[in-house]
Amino acid sequence: MKGTARRRPHGVQGAPYAHPSPTTTLERARSAPYLFLLPATLLFALFFALPIGYALWLSFRKVKVSGLGLGSGARREVWAGLENYTDALSDSELLHGALRVLGYGCIVVPVMLGLALLFALMLDSEKVRLAPVTRLAIFLPYAIPGVVAALLWGFLYLPDVSPFYFVLDRLGMPQPDLLDGGPLYLALSNIAVWGGTGFNMIVIYTSLRAIPAEVYEAAKLDGATPTQIALRIKIPMVAPSLVLTCFFSIIATLQMFNEPTTLKPLTNSVSTTWSPLMKVYRDAFGEGDIHGAAAQAVIIAFATLLLSFGFLRAVNRRQKQEAAR
Repeated sequence: MKGTARRRPHGVQGAPYAHPSPTTTLERARSAPYLFLLPATLLFALFFALPIGYALWLSFRKVKVSGLGLGSGARREVWAGLENYTDALSDSELLHGALRVLGYGCIVVPVMLGLALLFALMLDSEKVRLAPVTRLAIFLPYAIPGVVAALLWGFLYLPDVSPFYFVLDRLGMPQPDLLDGGPLYLALSNIAVWGGTGFNMIVIYTSLRAIPAEVYEAAKLDGATPTQIALRIKIPMVAPSLVLTCFFSIIATLQMFNEPTTLKPLTNSVSTTWSPLMKVYRDAFGEGDIHGAAAQAVIIAFATLLLSFGFLRAVNRRQKQEAAR
């Protein structure tokens, strides 16, 4: 009605609503991101930062045995300084394992990324049929755990149970031992390529789908063929994705453990120190040298960090040189 005062809204029992002050609202807005980050920060600290710190602490210590070493007081943990690191860097088994992994990586990384790029370009073609089914079929091996994939291929490599050797025997062709000597690198590389190509293909294919269609239309108007479009437009524009997949592949190669460990019971060519991480596992849980194993793990982590960021720095430097031209 006219002339009546407008009433203020009331809450429970007729009490007026309390409006938050601008200062309180601003403080809540500033603290909200930290509340959302708190669970991830706690998980990172408990399951990532804390184990790394504990491994570093163990790597600078060793067990000293005094007397006959029979009593609990005869074995005590003391400060070792860089002694564990010196022993690890002078260990020939660790060096040979690193060289084996390096040879393995020289096979896996180029082949896997080359196939991933080829499959991504094929799926992005206009003439491809049943693209969703084909994409799923290529990606499906990545969903299989690494241990299961290694067991699967391991039995396919055995002459007594493999259908491949049966076919070769029927055809009268030679039957190579894929789990011995040089072919062992190919056998291990095949497992990694079979399992990792699908993931890298999806990353590259997603980048290809993000390229505007107008770029392709302009290239076609200029008379470019599908091959020229792929080589001169698609591949240069997905270069960041190629760098990312190569970065992940280098890290995965240096952390090789599942495949040789799974194939070890099937052949005598895979030792307990075939890869650096296998030697760390043997020293820590087989030999009981947890301090030396911690130093080796720190060295492997540092080497992985150095190679990965060295690769990224080299790529960035090349991109700057090309941009300057």
